[in-house]
Amino acid sequence: MAVAAPRRARLPEILTVFAALGMASFGGGLPGWMHREVVQKRRWMSEESFLAGIALGQVLPGPNSVNLALYIGQQLRGAPGAAMAGLGILGPPFLVVLGLALLYARYGAIEGLSSVLGGLAAAGLANSCVVGLRTARRMRGSWPWLVAGATFLAIGVLRLPMIPVVLVLAPVSIALAWREGRARDAA
Repeated sequence: MAVAAPRRARLPEILTVFAALGMASFGGGLPGWMHREVVQKRRWMSEESFLAGIALGQVLPGPNSVNLALYIGQQLRGAPGAAMAGLGILGPPFLVVLGLALLYARYGAIEGLSSVLGGLAAAGLANSCVVGLRTARRMRGSWPWLVAGATFLAIGVLRLPMIPVVLVLAPVSIALAWREGRARDAA
C-alpha cells in the first residue's frame, strides 16, 4: 500500500494549529499532541521526520516542545513556517499563563486547587510516556537501550547532575549511532 505524500500546510493553518496545541497542553506532553496533529491527523510530515525533530529538539538548548514546533514549522514552510509555529506555540499560552498567574496570586489558597493541578500534570506525564514508547519501538539494537538505561540510572537513581551526564553520554550515543550507520552503509 502506497503512503500518501505529505500535504502542504498554509501559514495561517500552522499558526492556528500551534496556537491550539499550545493552549491545549497543560503539564507537558506537547510532543504527543504535536505528533497527533502533524503526523496522524493532518499528515503534514512523516513519522521519521517527526522523530528526527524530537531528537533535534532534545539536544538544542531551550524547551523541547518549542524546539520541535520551530523544527516542524521550518520543515513545512521554511522561516515563515517556523515563525508561525513559534508565535502560535508561545503567544496565546503566554497570555493565558500570565492571566492564570494573576488569578492564582489572588485565589491560590482555594481548597482542592492543588488536586486539579496535580491531575493535569499526571495527564501531561502520561502523554509524554506515550511519545517515549513510540520512539522506543523504533530503536534498533541494544546500544540505545543501554544509553537510555545509563541516563536513567545516573540522573533518576543516583541523582547526578543532568548536564554532566548528558555531556558524557551524548557523545557516546552519537558515536554509537555513527558507527551503526557506517556498518549499515557498508552492508
